Amino acid sequence: MSDDYDLEAGPDPSTFAAAAPEPNIDAEADNPVYAVGVGPGNQEYLTPRGQRAIEEADVVVGFTTVVEFVEDLTDADLLTCGYKDEAEALEAFGERVAAGESGTAVAMGDPNHSGYQFVGKVQRAVEREDPDIPVRIVPGISSLQMAASRARTPMEDTEFVTLHKSGDLEADMERLASAVTADHRHLLVLPRPYDRMPGDIAAFLLERGADPDLEALVLEKLTHEDEQIHRFTLAELSEHAGGTGREDTPFSDLVVLAVRQPVESKATPSARR
Repeated sequence: MSDDYDLEAGPDPSTFAAAAPEPNIDAEADNPVYAVGVGPGNQEYLTPRGQRAIEEADVVVGFTTVVEFVEDLTDADLLTCGYKDEAEALEAFGERVAAGESGTAVAMGDPNHSGYQFVGKVQRAVEREDPDIPVRIVPGISSLQMAASRARTPMEDTEFVTLHKSGDLEADMERLASAVTADHRHLLVLPRPYDRMPGDIAAFLLERGADPDLEALVLEKLTHEDEQIHRFTLAELSEHAGGTGREDTPFSDLVVLAVRQPVESKATPSARR
């Protein structure tokens, strides 16, 4: 589980999750564990397939703040955890599904966007107990997709980078800088609380030569009742850089940063005469 995982040295659990494609579905023999993306925190954005996997589970595992969003949808036993007791919760989960119980692991948003470290830990816990049990991802609507919609940044014109993971972020930060300065693409970024928050990212991009007048949106608590969209130039946002604690930033940990490139206006074709 997590006991042999060093945040800086690895091995990164996401590499375990991405090592091979999922096996083909065997309708008769397949009794998988599901890793479900529960959406951005509003049950209206939980997919029906994800909800069914939660409803039909005997045991559900996930971080406490994630399980709380779906606990009223299921009668399953809930194995909640934080970072400190994650290994123990996943070990218990693996033992129970290996004993024949149906299991579902829940992650915020869509596991394909920032949850592969958790998926890797779940998969490793299950395979240690029974390597014949497949882990299948049920994707969800993520805050990233909501942010792309709110910010009107088409995905094909946008560079997405998640910083919401453990370990070194240098390569990810350089990828952001290259995308915004050399390729002139929009950015969608999942910050890491609290050492790589929106202000820190803005300051880094400016150091790498980004246009200080680029539009920057901090999209906070998307789909929640207290959703807010904070609008800045990149230079204005950089004023919130610095610090590593909750008190050092005006933003919560439920944010997506969008940086927009200018969109050239296109002339309307002349009407045919």
